[in-house]
Amino acid sequence: MRFPTFGLARPLLAALLLGLFGSAMAAVVEVSGVKYEDSVTIRGTPVILNGAGVRYRAIFKVYTAGLYLNKKAETSEAVMASTGPKRLTIQMLREIDTNDLGKLFTRGVEDNTPRNEMSKLIPGLIRMSQIFSDHKKLLPGDSFTLEYVPGVGTIITVKGQTQGEPFKEPAFFNAMMSIWLGNKPADANLKEALLGKPTNY
Repeated sequence: MRFPTFGLARPLLAALLLGLFGSAMAAVVEVSGVKYEDSVTIRGTPVILNGAGVRYRAIFKVYTAGLYLNKKAETSEAVMASTGPKRLTIQMLREIDTNDLGKLFTRGVEDNTPRNEMSKLIPGLIRMSQIFSDHKKLLPGDSFTLEYVPGVGTIITVKGQTQGEPFKEPAFFNAMMSIWLGNKPADANLKEALLGKPTNY
């Protein structure tokens, strides 16, 4: 009687191991049902998830946000000082009027930016507000990203579609980040979460 060899089992074992290691390499962080990969690439450059959390308004969950950087940062200052690619990804949990969203973002920048610096940001803020206003509404599951690419500028993508030309103003991306990471953040718990710190969720 001849017993079966392991020749046929080896390809199956290899596939199983590949699947296990592949799953480990493609780990995700889940926030309120939204999954954020622990690493992505921005124009060929790998970046890692610095932190992710939920934006609350009163008791309601509005959206989740995940911040990607080329290396970990535990302070707002370190995020702003980072010279590599950066990305903030936001996915809606509730329906929101995008005209209101654009106004809230502009107000968030104003609350966190010295007056003598605001004049340089106004053209970009007007264009940003118009981008969101043109979309009328964002529904649960819709997403958008704010992405900084060195030498290119800030790119806004809504529902997977790039919105016009990059914003060339060097300070624009950090000004937008101040909405969530400034001294007067939109949500203090979300700020802590984006910086990779424990929160009170």
